Amino acid sequence: MMEPKRRIWLARPQTDEAEIDEIRGVLESGYLTQGPKVVEFEGLVADRVGVAHAFATTSATTALHLTLAALGIGPGDEVLVPDFTFPATANVVVQQGAVPVLVDVELSTFAIDPDDLARRITSRTRAVIPVHPFGLPADMDPIMEVAASGGLAVVEDAACALGAEYRGRPVGSIGTAGCFSFHPRKSITTGEGGMIATSDGPLAARIRLLRSHGGVREGGRFTFEDAGFNYRMSDILAAVGVAQFRKLDEMLRLRRAVAALYDRALEGVAGVTTPNCPPESTHTYQSYVVLLDEGIDRDRVIVELAAAGIETTLGTYALHAQPFFSRSYGLSPGDLPSSYRAFMSSLALPLHAGITSSEVEEVVGSLKAALRSA
Repeated sequence: MMEPKRRIWLARPQTDEAEIDEIRGVLESGYLTQGPKVVEFEGLVADRVGVAHAFATTSATTALHLTLAALGIGPGDEVLVPDFTFPATANVVVQQGAVPVLVDVELSTFAIDPDDLARRITSRTRAVIPVHPFGLPADMDPIMEVAASGGLAVVEDAACALGAEYRGRPVGSIGTAGCFSFHPRKSITTGEGGMIATSDGPLAARIRLLRSHGGVREGGRFTFEDAGFNYRMSDILAAVGVAQFRKLDEMLRLRRAVAALYDRALEGVAGVTTPNCPPESTHTYQSYVVLLDEGIDRDRVIVELAAAGIETTLGTYALHAQPFFSRSYGLSPGDLPSSYRAFMSSLALPLHAGITSSEVEEVVGSLKAALRSA
């Protein structure tokens, strides 16, 4: 049997001639990597986030990894990471030879639980990586208090959250550093790409050194002061980022409008809890993730919606239930109960700036039908 043609996409980047024009300019310049467009893109993001320094990288994953390396995180150290997140958040800790200590989340927001965070600090804890899940800021005030009490660095995983604010402060500017993603599922994209934002001068100097092979350029040659990385963004991707950045506010406006349509259409629908946005925060709605009631087979809902031509997926992963983390750290599915519940019951519905109100109605109608059978 042939699969039905997908009619409503989960996510779709919005591009036009502006990106093509910017890329053409780079190609005509002959300056293709780590050039003036990277500098321009970094400046735009730094100004928006309200930090002194921004560093473009190849992805949000390499942004996180570079930040941990610049902080000197290494073997014997522990880093606190929310359990309900994409594995990259914890993988970068492992890649530094440190131990990711997984922390449960709050089901109302999917963000790290500050109380569980405080309980898991030890003498080896060096940093915490709070994730802003799906574009909703984590509750940063208590997180920062816990971190300050333990002398911990705070690296915001703001992959989904460029343009979100917490108590009037842009995410990515609250902790020691913040890391953003420009993957195609994000509000704006470079295809692949990331960015580190920080106002910490010594950390910025270390990031600058390590991002480009650990070399300092003087007199037309490098002196290599450390064993660094090649995590530089190309000017071609930065050109896409510059064009996309000009559309950021409009993309956020459209995403929030679609989310409001879903909120209204799903009000009172049995078995579905819609996303919560506390009044102190603004949400980017990188994804619109609902929580289904226990007893509803989320995976069957995904299959039934796919049969109707609607692409959906799970929210994200409970790391402690994934084979690597379970095997490496002696964990079993359900050890972090709220995260595991979110992993088993969260559902991301189609949301992008190009979705129409009639498509939202179709998604919700198909979801109701799928819930009846699931």
